[in-house]
Amino acid sequence: MGIDPGVASTGFGVVRVAGGRMTAVDGGVISSTPDEPPATRLARIHSALLELIAWHEPVAVALEEVYFGKNVRSALAVGQARGVAMLAAAEHGVPCFDYTPQAVKRRPDHVVIECGGVGYRLTVSAETLRAVPARGKPATLHAHLVARDDSLQLFGFASEEERDLFLSLTSVAGIGPKVAVAILSGGPPRELLRAIAAGDAKRFQAAPGVGKRTAERLIVELREKVAGELEAQAITAPGAGGPDDPRMLARDGLVNLGYGVAEADRLLDGVRGGTAEELISAALRRAAEGVRS
Repeated sequence: MGIDPGVASTGFGVVRVAGGRMTAVDGGVISSTPDEPPATRLARIHSALLELIAWHEPVAVALEEVYFGKNVRSALAVGQARGVAMLAAAEHGVPCFDYTPQAVKRRPDHVVIECGGVGYRLTVSAETLRAVPARGKPATLHAHLVARDDSLQLFGFASEEERDLFLSLTSVAGIGPKVAVAILSGGPPRELLRAIAAGDAKRFQAAPGVGKRTAERLIVELREKVAGELEAQAITAPGAGGPDDPRMLARDGLVNLGYGVAEADRLLDGVRGGTAEELISAALRRAAEGVRS
């Protein structure tokens, strides 16, 4: 017998195994109503499961493990329903086994990752979702918890760079976690950082929930910070130092930031500077002024 516990609805299914084949025998839902006291609802689930176990006499009961979602109260309620299900099985002497459908559940806007026997629901961007492996395979995400008065919500990111950009975006007035995830779904983090440094407000207006004013505010508040970080990354990139030609070093630095070789050459064309650092700074200023491939 398999049981999917829940206070409002507890699902169950019974299968018979014979000769290597499984045959469905019974299945359904045990329901309760919100206007009933919690103890009454749990007692209803317990009583119904006692009758089902006595009728079908299963050799084992499989209970789906709890996963952590947005609402802590819901997680606790499911845990209570699991408890009465385990009690009903124990009263009939039937062993219980925990199961999780898969290590990773994929949905259009979130994943559920099992860790230590508990499933954690993480809201993710389309970019991160593309990086998550197939269902049931191990996965690692960088997490951030958003705590509010009535909920705890986890967000997952395929890279620390995406998580850092998420935190920067949510620091801008008018951009909450949901809108930030929509923005992150618009492309790789490095590409979005370059768009901010270049002042490309229209790029962000394509994200749901981002209007012209919000996009412009995003650029105003983050542009200088992002441009400085990109410049520092280019200057400290492997190979961006030494006695070689500064222009070649500058081009390598721009390529390291995600620019194509042709685009890097175009940004450096006509730029003056005695060091790679000066050339990169000038090239990034040109990018911000609208020089594009």
